[in-house]
Amino acid sequence: MAPGVPYRKLFGLPGVTAQAVLGFLAQLTQQVAPAGIVLVVQASSGSLVLAGLAAAAFGIGAGMARPVQGRLIDRRGPRGVLAVSASAHVTALIALVIGAGSGWPGWTTVALAWTAGAGLPPISVTMRIEWGGRMAAEGRTAAYSLVYLVQELAILTGPLLFGLLIALVSASVGLGVVAAAAGAGTLAFSRALKVTGPSLSAGRGRVFRHVGMRVLLGVVVLLGGAIGALDVGVPALAVARGIPAATGPLVAALALGGVAGAAVYGARQWAAAPALRLSGLLLVFGLALAPLVLVSSLPLFWVVLFAGGLMVNPALTTTSLLVDEFAPGAQAEAFGWVSTAVSMGAAAGAGVAGVVAQQFGPSLPFLVAAGFAGLAAILSSLLLGPIGRP
Repeated sequence: MAPGVPYRKLFGLPGVTAQAVLGFLAQLTQQVAPAGIVLVVQASSGSLVLAGLAAAAFGIGAGMARPVQGRLIDRRGPRGVLAVSASAHVTALIALVIGAGSGWPGWTTVALAWTAGAGLPPISVTMRIEWGGRMAAEGRTAAYSLVYLVQELAILTGPLLFGLLIALVSASVGLGVVAAAAGAGTLAFSRALKVTGPSLSAGRGRVFRHVGMRVLLGVVVLLGGAIGALDVGVPALAVARGIPAATGPLVAALALGGVAGAAVYGARQWAAAPALRLSGLLLVFGLALAPLVLVSSLPLFWVVLFAGGLMVNPALTTTSLLVDEFAPGAQAEAFGWVSTAVSMGAAAGAGVAGVVAQQFGPSLPFLVAAGFAGLAAILSSLLLGPIGRP
């Protein structure tokens, strides 16, 4: 099949273009919310500790809620879940802004941040169910690639919009405006869905019934560890070089690589089985990161990070294809567990990288990231044998 044909087929389906645009709008707070919470809470309370606790509570809430939201989507369909979660997310963020400005107790700030995280609407999970359910098996690589492409663009755009609003008004107003826009986008996105009913075969325990799914979650935790280590290593290196402003362009290199990787990966059909593709992508990701320990030129550093980013979204896309094989009838809950696993792994990777950077220097977190990716490649190779057969 010619390059680009899978995307043409996908966008030829009724509603997909509108869903992609609205899904982009609905995910603007994904990166803005934790940063905005830190800025608002620190500015009002003067406590970076409280700001950090609130941001951590947001992340914990999101990780805890994803599998629950997914199970509800499998059983009842996505529209109600999206409406309730959007209401909780936006209400909690606006209440946090009001409470921080009014001097509410610190525990209420943390509780509201947790609620905002738990209410983060499951847009990417819903897009996978919507587009994956409407595409034949050979077209799902394009469908799941588009999910990550839309998500990555929202992650890139949201902070830029938030920064503009901070410059024009304030962090509190900016967070409230972005939250309201995301909430409106979520409600409009839910109305644009075509697949609105529950999975007919959804049931408790189906996610972990296949051993391949349990192995896959371990792989995703390790992949998250590599991403978390990079999140620490990039700013640590920029600060150590005396150019903290370089953090933004270097982080953007990973994100831009992710956008390009998702776009290219979904533009064609692949003959290799998903498990084999996943192992190869993770191996290349680890090999791309390893030389960063020795790279001294920041422009070359940017190029290598971009090359590594090319592998991330294709790897995540391929995990979605494997979810279809290992958890039929419970994909939404399984996708939720995948999101939680990425977050858990990122937290672990960031923690390890922070300790390593403190003890051994700012270049070593990239070796940690390469190590996590290498372990993920090794573990994913188990899916090439009997474990990976549905």
